[in-house]
Amino acid sequence: MNQSSTSLLALTVAPAQVLRGFQALEQSGEAIARLGKRPLIVGGDRTLATLASQLQSVLEQQPLNDSFASYSPDCSEASLASLQKATASHQADLIIGVGGGKAMDTAKLLAHQCKLPVVTIPTSAATCAAWTGLSNIYSDQGAFLYDVGLDRCPDLLVLDYSLIQTAPQRTLIAGIGDALAKWYEASVSSGSSPFTLIISAVQQARVLRDILFQKSADALKEPGSEVWREVVDATVLLAGVIGGLGGAQCRTVAAHAVHNGLTHLPAAHDVLHGEKVAYGILAQLRLEEMLQGNQLAASARQQLLKFYAEIGLPQSLDDLNLGNITLLELRQAAEIACSPSSDIHRLPFKVVPEQLMAAMVSTTTPVERSRSHQELTVALNEE
Repeated sequence: MNQSSTSLLALTVAPAQVLRGFQALEQSGEAIARLGKRPLIVGGDRTLATLASQLQSVLEQQPLNDSFASYSPDCSEASLASLQKATASHQADLIIGVGGGKAMDTAKLLAHQCKLPVVTIPTSAATCAAWTGLSNIYSDQGAFLYDVGLDRCPDLLVLDYSLIQTAPQRTLIAGIGDALAKWYEASVSSGSSPFTLIISAVQQARVLRDILFQKSADALKEPGSEVWREVVDATVLLAGVIGGLGGAQCRTVAAHAVHNGLTHLPAAHDVLHGEKVAYGILAQLRLEEMLQGNQLAASARQQLLKFYAEIGLPQSLDDLNLGNITLLELRQAAEIACSPSSDIHRLPFKVVPEQLMAAMVSTTTPVERSRSHQELTVALNEE
């Protein structure tokens, strides 16, 4: 975020309102009704089938005239075009997104395109998408294409712990991985920034990391407990604050770039967003070790490997069920991650696909055997 004294800075920091608690959805009807009378409810097929009656009972109390639409097969341009028709057909004056990160992204972008208010109701703590003023666009096959900055965060976020608690535990573990990336990416891209809000965002990212280190293991043992709620708040809410305050520069660097590359491999489509990002953090730290000889990065990677083992985050391509991908597929993922527009270039050094491939296959390398590129070159020349 390079600012001159005269440049205009537009920030999308937070939703206008957050309702948070057990049974929050049941108590959200009045807040939703203030935003519109004809909501189009957007979600995946399974989520809509599961929650339709619960949503309708909340909305009928107001009473609101609702309609349901699936975003299948993905948060893609084709899905959005179909949903725009559904919005017009229903004469919707409000979009409600319910489900996981892609449902949130679809609903937010649809509302942005149609200039309508939007409510986000996450059903898992796997990402901070319910909070942010940003949407990712994928192909119909699930490959990441680009992201879109929105003009505001959601008008209302309903964080219902009862809903979140019904999600598989794997989704919260993935959310922890996604949220952890905030520190490792923001600190390397923006750690020396002189700007007040970016300094604040980086420090919040440090706080977020520490909360997750201290509380995640206990939270996963006691779903629904106070410590579990604190970790859910960390992954859905605090993680979103950091991107809002710090802007694009604080959001993503190499960890998310690795995620984006992996989404282009069909074998990775069953891997959750946060699982790919968590693995991407390790690949980023390996790059810092290999190309800078950065011993702090080496120590951080060892700390993360221990933490990942404790809570069940992937440490390697094998853990992502990608141990059998071909060299050609690995190169394809690395080349996409290193494309000219990629966030990987926010690293303070140049990275080429061959170097990223080397990092991606060595995320669990013990530190004592890990040597910088310069050391390896010297050692090879001496042999």
